Amino acid sequence: MARVVVTLRIMPQSPEVNLSELEKKAKHEIVKFCNSEEFKTEIQPVAFGLKSLTIFFVMEEDIGSTEKLEQKIAEIENVESVEVIDVRRAVG
Repeated sequence: MARVVVTLRIMPQSPEVNLSELEKKAKHEIVKFCNSEEFKTEIQPVAFGLKSLTIFFVMEEDIGSTEKLEQKIAEIENVESVEVIDVRRAVG
């Protein structure tokens, strides 16, 4: 099967949340879920000082849905919401 690139947006509960710590915890859950350590992260401004954490990662397509991963990340302290905003087959 093919590999896919998943784009995951994580919204913290407030602007005071340490995004570096949140990123570490989310990446840990991603590694447990799909055994991949291919990441790229971006911090994007939302409004009023709030920033979202966007994590791009690669996983095998045959793993299937990311719903369980989203639930695990949503359980991390100070996470308001988690959503997959894009899934694309990797080329090459």
